[in-house]
Amino acid sequence: MDRRRFIANVIAVAGPFAGVACAGAQGGVKPVPGYGRLRPTADLRDGKVRLHLPDGFRYRSFSAAGERFSDGSAVPGRHDGMAAFSGPDGSAILIRNHEVNGPVGAFGDKEKAYDPMAGGGTSTLRVSRFGEVIQSAPSLNGTMMNCSGGPMAWRAWVSCEETVNGPDVADDFSGGDNSKLTRKHGYIFEVPVGRAATARPIKSAGRFPHESVAFDPSTGALYMTEDNFSFPSGFYRYLPPKHPVQAGRLLDGGRLQMLAVKGAKRKDLSVGQRAGTTYETVWVDIDEPDPAFTGRPAYDEAVQAVGKQGREAGAAVFSRLEGAVFHQGVVYFVSTQGGDTAPGDTPPSGFGKGRGQVWAYETWSGRLKLVYESPRSATLDLPDNVTASKRGTLVLCEDGDGDNYLRGLTKSGEIFDFCRLEPISGDPGAEFAGSTFGPDGHTLYVNVQAKQGRSFAIWGPWERGLF
Repeated sequence: MDRRRFIANVIAVAGPFAGVACAGAQGGVKPVPGYGRLRPTADLRDGKVRLHLPDGFRYRSFSAAGERFSDGSAVPGRHDGMAAFSGPDGSAILIRNHEVNGPVGAFGDKEKAYDPMAGGGTSTLRVSRFGEVIQSAPSLNGTMMNCSGGPMAWRAWVSCEETVNGPDVADDFSGGDNSKLTRKHGYIFEVPVGRAATARPIKSAGRFPHESVAFDPSTGALYMTEDNFSFPSGFYRYLPPKHPVQAGRLLDGGRLQMLAVKGAKRKDLSVGQRAGTTYETVWVDIDEPDPAFTGRPAYDEAVQAVGKQGREAGAAVFSRLEGAVFHQGVVYFVSTQGGDTAPGDTPPSGFGKGRGQVWAYETWSGRLKLVYESPRSATLDLPDNVTASKRGTLVLCEDGDGDNYLRGLTKSGEIFDFCRLEPISGDPGAEFAGSTFGPDGHTLYVNVQAKQGRSFAIWGPWERGLF
């Protein structure tokens, strides 16, 4: 697509996008029925109730932690970000993250691991539209805290490490012994569809707690979020030395930048503000994207090293940036704890005192808009991963303190409940993650990150509602 046609198509969707901002500015809450009342629904796998869904929707869980891949190795836990690609005979190829921390040893074949002591990575599964596993295997191992990432136009997944652990950094909050690690962590990795990853980090894209990636096919830029739990976070972009679609892969050696508000150095966007607020933006360069540490600095110091460079140059301050998705020229991304504490709510721990914001960066104009801010936890509670339906409705995965939902946010600012997670006994921290629609739109695949994590395939009368 040439630039003129691309801009014309983007302008055509500006109206509905503006509608989100307008709706938010007129009250921030516009709940709608969505697909109707949620009811306890039995898992077609074994008859247990794990999800609450509207009438007409069904689901099957698959590939739970502790089960076996097709090669006989064990499925790790902490299922997180995920993307779906078209497979043969109507199947979907899923590439799924595992957010495992600590020097616990690599899953799968340790000889192929980036760091044989690290327990995170990705798995690749070929599944039917009804959640039946056809084939599965580890695809990247020996990485750590693989949180989310993003699908790439050249049929690859970019997986993000949400940590800066390594033998050169003191132990993190978990108490794991970093001296046992053999490699530095905190990078992004490319995982191609159909073959195992090379396990080569893209070091020029930064060493910081990466969360997710959204790819802009018009420019080849990768937009990246940072989830620095206790400290300010930033919104980044990586400009590869060659357009990845032309190169057929993601190349190292590019330029890392951080977003700043034009005319307002270190603008604090983590605090509550009126939905629909728009900012003109610029990008500041990060001179040392892969900082070299000596003397094993404290983890809290190392985890801020890249972000501090950006903020010293004027970059904006966000609270816990997590999910991101590219849709029709716009990068939608989530600030999990952005906003103000609503009356009656308790502020969450960590940096940021709100219950969530949804931002949109218009790639063609450089404008940043706040499209939604949670007015209270009962409406939206700590949104995390995000994806978009073909209609442009966002699917928000909650990581809240109470019941966790999959919620929809439409282009006109309407928010609705689509699915509720049945509480898991003894595991109050269980949460939704990794929502992604299958290639033909028939199935929504999603993970539940839990002590016994698993994946789900959900299908039903999508045409009846707003997805």
